[in-house]
Amino acid sequence: MFYRMPKPPELPYPKPLPDPREIPMFSMNRVRPVIAFALVAVAAATAATAPIALAAQQRNDALAIRDLLDVNTVSVSDLSADGRWLVMTIAQRRDNLGADGSRDNDPTYLRNAPARLVVVDTRNMQQRNVFPGKKTVRAAVWSPDGAKLGLLTIENDALQVSTWDRASGAFVVARPPAGQYVAENTELRWAEDGRSLAFAARTEEWKARAKARFSELTKGPVTVLDGSDDFLEWDAMNRMNAERAIVSWTPATGAIATLRPSGRIGPWTLAKDGSAITVQEDITKKTDYDVIGGREWKLTTQAPGAAESRMLFPTLRGVALSWAEDGIRYASARDGRVFVGTIADTMSRQLLGPAVARPGAPTTPPDTSAAARAQRAKERFSVVRWSPQGDVLVAQNGEGLWLVDVASGTKEMFITSPESTTVLPRTQLVAWSQDGRYLYFTESSRTKWDRAVFRYDRDTKAKTDLVRGAKFFTNLRLSKDGSTAVLSVADGNRVADVYVADAALGNLRRVVESNPQLAQKAVPKTELIKYLDSDGKSRYGVVHLPTNYQQGTRYPTVFLIYEDFFDDTWDAVANLLASNGYAVVKPSVGFEIGYPEEAWQKGVLAAANEVIRLGIADSSRLGVHGTSYGGYATNLLVTYTDRFKAAINMSGKVDIISFYTDSPRLGVRNIHAAEKSQDRIGATLWQAPMKYIEHSAIMYADRIKTPLLLMTGGEDHNVPALNTREMYYALRRLGKPVVWANYVNGGHGIPNTTEVEFTDYHQRVLDWYAKYLKAEKKASATSQE
Repeated sequence: MFYRMPKPPELPYPKPLPDPREIPMFSMNRVRPVIAFALVAVAAATAATAPIALAAQQRNDALAIRDLLDVNTVSVSDLSADGRWLVMTIAQRRDNLGADGSRDNDPTYLRNAPARLVVVDTRNMQQRNVFPGKKTVRAAVWSPDGAKLGLLTIENDALQVSTWDRASGAFVVARPPAGQYVAENTELRWAEDGRSLAFAARTEEWKARAKARFSELTKGPVTVLDGSDDFLEWDAMNRMNAERAIVSWTPATGAIATLRPSGRIGPWTLAKDGSAITVQEDITKKTDYDVIGGREWKLTTQAPGAAESRMLFPTLRGVALSWAEDGIRYASARDGRVFVGTIADTMSRQLLGPAVARPGAPTTPPDTSAAARAQRAKERFSVVRWSPQGDVLVAQNGEGLWLVDVASGTKEMFITSPESTTVLPRTQLVAWSQDGRYLYFTESSRTKWDRAVFRYDRDTKAKTDLVRGAKFFTNLRLSKDGSTAVLSVADGNRVADVYVADAALGNLRRVVESNPQLAQKAVPKTELIKYLDSDGKSRYGVVHLPTNYQQGTRYPTVFLIYEDFFDDTWDAVANLLASNGYAVVKPSVGFEIGYPEEAWQKGVLAAANEVIRLGIADSSRLGVHGTSYGGYATNLLVTYTDRFKAAINMSGKVDIISFYTDSPRLGVRNIHAAEKSQDRIGATLWQAPMKYIEHSAIMYADRIKTPLLLMTGGEDHNVPALNTREMYYALRRLGKPVVWANYVNGGHGIPNTTEVEFTDYHQRVLDWYAKYLKAEKKASATSQE
């Protein structure tokens, strides 16, 4: 029988008194897209409160909601082969507004997210805009000689492929034949000779068919679903996305040629020498409940434009493919074995892993001893990356990383893995010099904020740190000629900037200061804390201190919960709260299959005890919130404890039973989440019905004493607002303090609809915590247990 942890005795914390300055927080006439419902048992006449004029809000240097919309993100699109020309996008947070959630999973929907497209000369840092204003750019890739940019942009609600000449600034636009257009999910790739660009195309007939089916599923007027159909309705809708052809466009002549006729095409690879195109074709027979969006693929290859293709793999189920840069050689991994081959081969050759048993060979019972299991783990390999020349593989097993000679199969371990992976720094291979000599890795400690980029020299077998410290070093790119590196660098809790350096990361130069306005703001400081959960296991958490933090003073504290937190990356919501006088704690928790609710009980409450012990948090003024899975966690947590004086569930489910087979646009995602992945129930509803009841907060709504704000999106097709709505009506029936704000046009999480709704969302969060955690009480230095 499933055991529910006993509820602790009621704590003697006084309820906060209503603030005498309260005024209605919302007006149905003022904010039409937001529908808010409220019931507060202790003050029936009051539904919510207006912003309280706090000192932190009045400071000119405090982060405000509008500042979050002004934050710029710089993203590198490509670096030319000679390292001289960098192309990048610069976009503000507000540029992502305007999303139409009603068209989620519409394969014909193109969402606009305009940005500046900038070309930089890395020798002198001179910048040049490709377009006079902002434009939605899906891809920008340099031709092999760096003379032209291949562009994929949204023009008049359609994708457009074009080239931009770096010297003249002239554009050439691809004109697909009548009845065809650039596919909504296309890739964009240059041929090695730089004469043509390959992309995916579709027919207008396909678009009309996709639009009609989407309309039928969302608007009716009658939708009929049959359980005997091979595919769930939205699984079949999503499968339509694979229907496309691969074509080649020659800008000099305008000619468009078919490389691969229309079919259900997934990932595709062009041979570097132009001799072949290899594609994964969808052969899925029915909806797969074991894999989210599960697809079965076969792998075929053919000469560009040929009528016939040749089978390489009749099925890729359970196979992980890795391609060499030449598009001809590949490695396949399955069941711990690694094979290599070429598209010309009829059979691949085993390179690593346990030997395959010969047909008819006698079988013996497996040795289940610990030593035998450890030995078998050492024999199982996966592929990490091919060398640029295709002569060496990096492979991984339980012992570490290996350099494997493809021709001979000889291998050499060059990075070892300690036995304890809980303290092992996270290491990732991010670049490999074109001559094959240097391998570049990022490394991040799991016990402190220490991060690095190091380089391994195959000639000397030496590992050298290139940069190390508390900063973040991410998105490293190395030019093909090995002369130039580009990477993103950020201080803790700051937005990253793009830097250019030499191959040893010397002469590091910032390309552009993306957010100079933040230098005028008091961005909160962060700290890493370590604590023991109630099982005695070590956990880490990130604390955002109030901008006016003074050691020895206790502050109202908000816990932002989800799963694991360690790195102090830029967090807009946490920084907004800290700028308004709150300490913000992001604790980590540990899960056990079948008992996910206990993770937050054991981890979050232990983290609360720690920040109280550290003298940061005021134990009588604790709040908690989370988004999506974190919102679900929040609602479960407040059924167990009343230590929190305010809580917010943002787009989180409250009833896992009704959620289990809901959210149809996600196919089997919600079923899979409960049975096999994030929700961690570990069984079907019919195998363990009591666990589903146990993990549905709605079943324990009568135990909730914490005032609860529910925030949903009417067009959220991940966690439907109707699920969260159950909690509002339950608490209202029970006479408990609850407010439900539903953003009718919003999607999952923060509304990406309009600036008004974005602002309203964040202001409601501030107002909720101000009402229940601040009121008239000021931060105090009194000691607390």
